[in-house]
Amino acid sequence: MMDFAPFRPRRRSGENIVPMINVVFLLLIFFLMTAQIAPPEPFDVSVPLSDAEAAAERSDRLFISSDGVLSYNGFEGEAALNAIAARSQNEPLFIEADAMLSAATLAALLPKLAAAGVRETRLVTGVR
Repeated sequence: MMDFAPFRPRRRSGENIVPMINVVFLLLIFFLMTAQIAPPEPFDVSVPLSDAEAAAERSDRLFISSDGVLSYNGFEGEAALNAIAARSQNEPLFIEADAMLSAATLAALLPKLAAAGVRETRLVTGVR
């Protein structure tokens, strides 16, 4: 019996891409583990400028908009002050106030923060 099927040449097996996939997954895991994921800022704040040389570490931040709206860890207004009162008292509270916020509004807020148990505040500024 004769076989009249067309001749099909055997295909060479291609390059093995499993090592490349392993490297990609390792890089993905590396970048996910080393990335610092921070929550987005609640509203756009342009901080006032200063002549400071180094930026401060800002972990615990209170945002104040130009019209005096408070935001702290997702809470706004009076709820933000309540959330500040419930926080750890050992760390300073960083205040990111808009440059257009009046000094009188900021000064009126400081006694409220002291009543909430804040012992130390630091005003965040930008570098010129």
